[in-house]
Amino acid sequence: MLKDSWTGITAAFYRCLVNAIPPLDLAARLASGLLSFPVTHFDDHLAFDETRYREHLAWQASFGVAGLFAAGGTGEGFSLTSAEIDTVVRAAVDEVGDIVPVIAPATGGTSQAVAQAEAAAAAGAAGILLFPPYLTEASQSGLIAHVDAVCRATGLGVIVYSRANAILEDVTVAELADRNPTLIGLKDGVGDIERMTRTYAKVGDRLVYVGGLPTAETFALPLLQLGVSTYSSAIYNFVPEFALRFYTAVRAQDRAEVYRMLNDFVIPYLDIRDRSRGYAVSIIKAGLTAVGRDGGRVRPPLTDLTAEERENLTKLIATVRS
Repeated sequence: MLKDSWTGITAAFYRCLVNAIPPLDLAARLASGLLSFPVTHFDDHLAFDETRYREHLAWQASFGVAGLFAAGGTGEGFSLTSAEIDTVVRAAVDEVGDIVPVIAPATGGTSQAVAQAEAAAAAGAAGILLFPPYLTEASQSGLIAHVDAVCRATGLGVIVYSRANAILEDVTVAELADRNPTLIGLKDGVGDIERMTRTYAKVGDRLVYVGGLPTAETFALPLLQLGVSTYSSAIYNFVPEFALRFYTAVRAQDRAEVYRMLNDFVIPYLDIRDRSRGYAVSIIKAGLTAVGRDGGRVRPPLTDLTAEERENLTKLIATVRS
């Protein structure tokens, strides 16, 4: 028993060493290509289904994505306990951490976010995505203290998610970048052109800018002009080849190809997604099922697509996979 315990500890420590990426190297890696947030698979009782999750990660990692964000928004991280998040992150690191950087979430209040960041480092994650604090509003100085605490908790590179009740102003981002060498990125979930312009003008290439609006493909081309060089693609979960072709067209600024793909797939997809609140996640799992990979159900408070919506989605996906 002691030998088995020691073997487990040694293996975990080895993964931490193998998967450790200096923050600046992680920033360069993430900026080099498309990013994605894998769904989190649940069984019929809505418990974490690790086997299906690992199968999905292995498939996702095989296409050359630049980074995978475990237990993120598309991964229903908001419905997972801290213990479940740790289990999901460890499964991801173990399965694909030697192939692609695995970014772990830090969520909730400051003490919880710090604890999750420390757990992610212990699990061998490559970096941290810091989500907005739950529910409460905060001043810019309060958000600075929140981000500072998470950045100082580990040596991992941190990407801060500007969204909802944690929208960071340009001066705030600049101060955080100056104070925290391990802050490597800003994920924008707002889409405010003036704020992004001000931020990039003030901070420049000190940070990686990640597009984080739902169905980021919709905004990818215009945001590229504002310094947002990559984005998190949810549709990569079920049509990875299409998602990568779209990203290539965006980076090449091939407007004709981008708008062709928007008209052929993304906009009709949005029409289905927008039929109900929360479908930005539900439709991804339905898409996986449509391609024969069984995405399963979403946890409450989300709801699954109707049978008619699933049929419409399946037909739409067939047009870009044939």
